[in-house]
Amino acid sequence: MKKLTMGVLVVVLSSSVAIVNAQQKKSDSTTQTKEIEGVVVTALGIKREKKSLGYASQEIKADKLTEGTTKTGNVADLLSGKAAGVLVNSNGNFGGSTNIVIRGIKTLQGSNPLVVIDGSPVNNSSTNGANFDLGNALSDINQEDIESMNILKGAAASALYGERGLNGVIVITTKSGRGKDDGSWGVTLNSGIQAGFIDKSTFPVYQSKYGGGYDPSFYSGTAPDGHDYANFSEDASWGPKFDPNLLVYQWDSFDPHSQNYGKATPWVAAKNGPIKFFDTPVTYANTISLEKGTKAANFTLTYDNMLSNGLLPNSDLKKNTLSTKINYDFTPKLHATVYSTLTLQNTKGRNETGYSDNIVTGFRQWWQTNVDVKALENAYINNNHSNFAWNRVSADEGQPIFWNNPYFQRYQNYQSDNRTRTFSYAQLKYDISKHVGVTGKISFDKSDVLVENRLAVGSLSQSFGASGKDVGSGYARLDINRSEINYDLIFNYKYDITPDINVSGVVGGNVRRNYYNSISASTEGGLIAPKLYALGNSRGAVLDPAEDEYTTQTNSAYVTASIDYKKIFYLDGTFRIDESSTLPKGSNVYNYPSITGSLILSELIKTPFLNFWKVRANYAEVGGTADPYLLYPQYRSAGLFGNTKVYNSQTDMPNQNLKPQRSKEVEFGMEGQLFKNRISFDVAYYKTRTFDQIISLPISSGSGLLRAPINAGQINNEGIEVQLGFVPIKSKDFAWNIDVNWAKNKNLVVSLLHNSTTDVSNILLNSFQGGVSLNAREGESWGTLIGSDYVYLNGQPVINPTTGRYLRQNNQVIGNATPDWTGGVRNSFSYKGISLSFLIDVKHGGDVFSLDQYYGLATGLYAETADYRESGIVWEGVNPNGQTNTTVTANPSAFGNLDGYSRMPAKRFVYDGSYVKLREASIGYTLPKSLLAGTFVNMAKISIVGRNLWIIHKNLPYADPEAMVGGSSIRSYGFSTGTLPTTRNIGIDVTLKF
Repeated sequence: MKKLTMGVLVVVLSSSVAIVNAQQKKSDSTTQTKEIEGVVVTALGIKREKKSLGYASQEIKADKLTEGTTKTGNVADLLSGKAAGVLVNSNGNFGGSTNIVIRGIKTLQGSNPLVVIDGSPVNNSSTNGANFDLGNALSDINQEDIESMNILKGAAASALYGERGLNGVIVITTKSGRGKDDGSWGVTLNSGIQAGFIDKSTFPVYQSKYGGGYDPSFYSGTAPDGHDYANFSEDASWGPKFDPNLLVYQWDSFDPHSQNYGKATPWVAAKNGPIKFFDTPVTYANTISLEKGTKAANFTLTYDNMLSNGLLPNSDLKKNTLSTKINYDFTPKLHATVYSTLTLQNTKGRNETGYSDNIVTGFRQWWQTNVDVKALENAYINNNHSNFAWNRVSADEGQPIFWNNPYFQRYQNYQSDNRTRTFSYAQLKYDISKHVGVTGKISFDKSDVLVENRLAVGSLSQSFGASGKDVGSGYARLDINRSEINYDLIFNYKYDITPDINVSGVVGGNVRRNYYNSISASTEGGLIAPKLYALGNSRGAVLDPAEDEYTTQTNSAYVTASIDYKKIFYLDGTFRIDESSTLPKGSNVYNYPSITGSLILSELIKTPFLNFWKVRANYAEVGGTADPYLLYPQYRSAGLFGNTKVYNSQTDMPNQNLKPQRSKEVEFGMEGQLFKNRISFDVAYYKTRTFDQIISLPISSGSGLLRAPINAGQINNEGIEVQLGFVPIKSKDFAWNIDVNWAKNKNLVVSLLHNSTTDVSNILLNSFQGGVSLNAREGESWGTLIGSDYVYLNGQPVINPTTGRYLRQNNQVIGNATPDWTGGVRNSFSYKGISLSFLIDVKHGGDVFSLDQYYGLATGLYAETADYRESGIVWEGVNPNGQTNTTVTANPSAFGNLDGYSRMPAKRFVYDGSYVKLREASIGYTLPKSLLAGTFVNMAKISIVGRNLWIIHKNLPYADPEAMVGGSSIRSYGFSTGTLPTTRNIGIDVTLKF
């Protein structure tokens, strides 16, 4: 893949230069603007000339962000493959979250970047509960409102956000309305429909030679007529060989509504495998925007409606978003802006994530290839929507032993959640003089979420609710309320010290208050009345609800100064002070400085082919504060003992000596444009050191406590980012643009905690089944996978010459979840009214442990297991004496003896998570204005759009390496289990302007 990628880049580069040189001999129609790089929105919503910035930022306009793809429902997905140094981890979870990492993972626990809308921060936290991915807050932003996104990647770019700038900042600028030139209303209608089709390379290919069981025989007994019972009490396919002449009583032989009732049926593979269980996801999206006004007074109102269903049956998402923005100049000096957006979202039937109770986990790991899913659907419908299962206990007992009927699971045990989200700000700006202005602003961000989980009467008993006891029915609810208020007062200034020296900047302050409240409660002992999902329907006494509440405040002051000399040399400095309520006095006031410089070399070196060339450098510090309630003991109610209130014991040791975590970064870079702006580049090198991280470490249980928060740990990140732009062809009617980005980040856990009482060189981040864990380990990159490995001799795995099976050793490093490099290539073509674009998205490296393969190869599901389960296989490797192995695996037909978790080390199931994807593609046609003359339509465009159309290359079998368990949490990095298959999404989009 490396050779292929480099080859493509070489061809593109050489072709572009050749064409550009050829076209230099002709008249070039490219317009030379006074400001080559333009104006971008930076921290705090401050507009700056991009050429003056001493740090890397990457702005993506709305057309490149949204027009080439289907509706994703989450604007974070739109960044995939489009920005250097920005890793976007999407997943296939219905309405799920998306994780963004900018310039590598900087903290042990990880975090998403700060999201800012028109200068005001918004909450981008994720909500997870009871094995469901409930999405992150970026999904509440209407993509039709976005004018541009500017990625502030490094510390210098985000230093003005202080404790919130550690992981980078995504600055979103919303559209402002102007209407028509004659002052009348402008109306834009956008309507689209899209459908998803399963990419079969991301779902198992089942073997069709063997049926259910853990043994090649029928061992569940024999019917009175002499025919065997199938091994329906098992959830594996390592059973008897299929034979159409062999009649067997299977699970549907006991279904009174089945045509097979009371019959022994041929022992053959099912006609309809699990892939037939999935629906075709369809999304309808409709937007109407109204605009009116001039530069001095304008108004826009947008309504967006999105209706979608998921891959799994009984899944629906309904989202309505209403937003408005008003700009008004009361006088030539007094300017006001008001923006508000409201999102109402109802979601039903999200897919389970992780291992337990996940239908797709069953399909990938624990299934019988003789079971027909369509027969299961009929059994569910015809038996009064009851839990008629394929996995029955025995011929005499129809209760499920391991798995519910999947249709019962989806239609009766469904999850639902309702979310109301509002974000608003009001801003008033007064130009005191031509040199000084003042801005006052208040923003409010609030979300209310209700999550409900149901376990229907008749379900397989499982752990449920607050007590975690096994029950066959139940109801649980989670209510979450979040809000954030920001008060800002900013003075901006600009002076010409001399005709050649100018100074500008801001002085300001911010007060931020965050509020969080959650209440979680559930029934106990099951439900009294079926299908009545309420806490009052509990068979047992309901435990006290788990309640969490906190209010935090951060007070900040900041100042910036930018000095330029003849618009050639720029020197910027910023300084911010934060005071946090979650840190102890004496350590809760801290500051963050930055200094940047840039030099426009193209003003000093005049050559015909060089339009613009800038070098830049910076140093900055950012950081982070503590979570609430780490300074003092906290207790949770445990109910009543008689009439006495009882509380659980304290398990976390408070620490009143905490201090803020910090990150320091240096960055060097250059950017330029050549050949009349036909070639552009932006290159950055950075090195980041993050230390004094606030982490929770295990302590001796002999103290009566389990964990303690502490400042410890250092992680370094060092990397290179490259952005390239080419315009190989540009004529009156035809244009071809190429945008390339590439980034490599080297992450290193330098140290954790070593002192006279504690010696920690490894921190467990997450534990997976299979004895595999995700770790931060000194001397290695964050995301080390630890588990069992082969025993090696001269680099070759060692095999027991008697059994033909690999020898194993435990607690070994078997991989790392962080990628080596990422990149993207976007090609855009336009010819008169026709536009065509496609985006290739690449991630190289980053290991994935597949629990699906770990279990599925043992249970005999996958096609390759049928090739050698009788004859065995000679595994590659050497014997302990160093000779090449020639031993066939012993007793291969016995369950678990050949492959899978029972005999193989976990390393066997660690795969390279690289991928190359055709992420986006679109073709559109804009009708000529001559055809619209005399009509009320000013513009009409129709497009065919696609997303995730082709996984060009991957190494992980039967799954998408990008679709890990939870997209928003870095703790799911490197782990694949029970993920939904990826869909190829194709849609039609129509835009009309009146």
